Amino acid sequence: MVHVLQNVVFPLDRDPDLLPLYIDAETWSTIDETPVRVTNHAHIGDVLGRTSLRVGAGRRTSLATYFNAFPASYWQHWTSVRHVRLTVRTEGTATVLVYRSNGGGTQQRIETAEVTGTAESTFDLPLTQYSDGGWIWFDVVADREPVVLTGAEWTTDHEPARTGKASLGITTYNKPSYCIETLSALAAEEDVRALVDRIFLIDQGTQRVDAEPEYPAVSAALGEQLQLIEQPNLGGSGGFARAMHETLRRPESDFVQLLDDDVRIEPESIRRSIVFGRYATKPTIVGAHMFDLLDRPKLHAWAEVVDEHPFMWRNLFQEKMPHDFRESNIRQTPLLHLRMDADYNGWWMCLIPKETIQQVGLALPAFIKWDDAEYSLRAREAGYPTVSLPGAALWHVSWVGKDDSIDWQAYFHARNRIVAGLIHSNAPSGGTLIRHSRRVDLKHLMMMQYYPVALRNRALRDVLRGPQHMRQNLATAMPEARRLAADFPETVVHRDPDRVLHARKGRQVFKRLKRHQFDSPTGLRLRWFTAVTLISHWFHKPRPENVETPEVEFGKGDANWWRLPRFDSALVSAADGSGKQVYTRDRAAFRRMLLESLRLHRRLQREWPRLQRQYRAAMPELVSAESWAQTFEEQP
Repeated sequence: MVHVLQNVVFPLDRDPDLLPLYIDAETWSTIDETPVRVTNHAHIGDVLGRTSLRVGAGRRTSLATYFNAFPASYWQHWTSVRHVRLTVRTEGTATVLVYRSNGGGTQQRIETAEVTGTAESTFDLPLTQYSDGGWIWFDVVADREPVVLTGAEWTTDHEPARTGKASLGITTYNKPSYCIETLSALAAEEDVRALVDRIFLIDQGTQRVDAEPEYPAVSAALGEQLQLIEQPNLGGSGGFARAMHETLRRPESDFVQLLDDDVRIEPESIRRSIVFGRYATKPTIVGAHMFDLLDRPKLHAWAEVVDEHPFMWRNLFQEKMPHDFRESNIRQTPLLHLRMDADYNGWWMCLIPKETIQQVGLALPAFIKWDDAEYSLRAREAGYPTVSLPGAALWHVSWVGKDDSIDWQAYFHARNRIVAGLIHSNAPSGGTLIRHSRRVDLKHLMMMQYYPVALRNRALRDVLRGPQHMRQNLATAMPEARRLAADFPETVVHRDPDRVLHARKGRQVFKRLKRHQFDSPTGLRLRWFTAVTLISHWFHKPRPENVETPEVEFGKGDANWWRLPRFDSALVSAADGSGKQVYTRDRAAFRRMLLESLRLHRRLQREWPRLQRQYRAAMPELVSAESWAQTFEEQP
């Protein structure tokens, strides 16, 4: 029996910015090792349908792209498939060229076919030389007349290790329009729905998805596959735990595919991740990559890892992300040919085998932040790896346009990182985690950001209370954190167009450095800067005129921890550009919060061994299906 591993697809959105993710119809040159596009032959009008594309007369179009190249190294390493067949259907006179690459990005032509009229070309390709990395793709070169690629797919006759379907779990909080768009996209893709058992829509908001005018139609189109579940806001972890819980009760499901609400999907990615999960030699968490919803050719997350020191997440190649496919496609980017192994994958889109849930439990009751990373670390310890699969991705608003480290989410950033460290870190006393956490507090205090420090101190107090607090405050921690914002004027985002705020000394503008380069102090200079700044903030009262009117103004990108502390007050743009916040030095708040932060971190350091034993012992109960079922039943 022939099984389709990957379809060649094209975007139906009339958005030319998306073309580099699907076709590479460019002529490139190289100047000082930097790829430079010389000619662009790509036109959105050449996309004739979901699977068909026109190649202009005398033109060459490559499918060496994110969504249409075949990630051979991942299939060789994580599955038992050792041969794939590429089938290419064309109309017209053309040359079909098949290429492969290795982990270093070196490219080699491996097959060629001359075609004319209505033709179907097949290429049987071994998956035996891709241990370190590499893709396979094909180019179509038109002769003197245009040629149409009518379809192509990558298949195998190798039988999958498992054959069950996947349930989809979509967790939403007041994002009904996004959910309608996702459900509509799924309803339109029959081959994707053939692999789906149930679509669990976990609605935790007050703006209900079923109140949208389009809901009846999309619900009718999906029929019994769609199951709407309403529950109070238990955060992403509570919504995804509900999807896991419901999937455990479905004998037809071998997986649950978690999906965030504020996303745009590529439905083929869902199909690919399920098929890959079926073929994995052992039950494997299959994650998807994340493109920027507001800048769609830009990739923000490829393979994510958690560093043992200081127990913090990051991209495997942090300095190379985000990657803009308009500037450099797969053929021009050697790094993208390397097989990158991940520690975890974000739950914007992530496939989890039901066997894994049965073995290691459901999500940690963390509300948001670190629940996805903690889960994959827990699964890995039980023998279930995580693979972030190239060619499987969606679009999500990136963290670049968010202020989540200084708003109410600061509580969850701090608490859940420490809890995950207590559970999974093997370094004595968490390694440098506590020192790093203390340093984050110092930066916020020097920047006159007192609200996130208040939340972070609250997080440490809760951690010290023991693991039972996590389920106790699952539904209350977020509203309590948001209520606390009223005590801190800097949390107000001034958007009123009738009162435009200005600074006394105007906007501070700094030289733009290359990406990932900073003019921040380091080494002895950093220690001196920190000591002088802390002493200054401890003793210095702000000048009255700087309290009444902000002293300076900063753009968000310039408002760094080594620049803001030099002023009594500052006007700073919000990350999304919607308004401005006023930061003002408060000597009393600085003293009080600094002392509390130091005291709490000292206590955490001292009690780490005891807390580690407590949290590890409590884990089976915290993540059990029985405990989550009780939580769902207790909610009004």
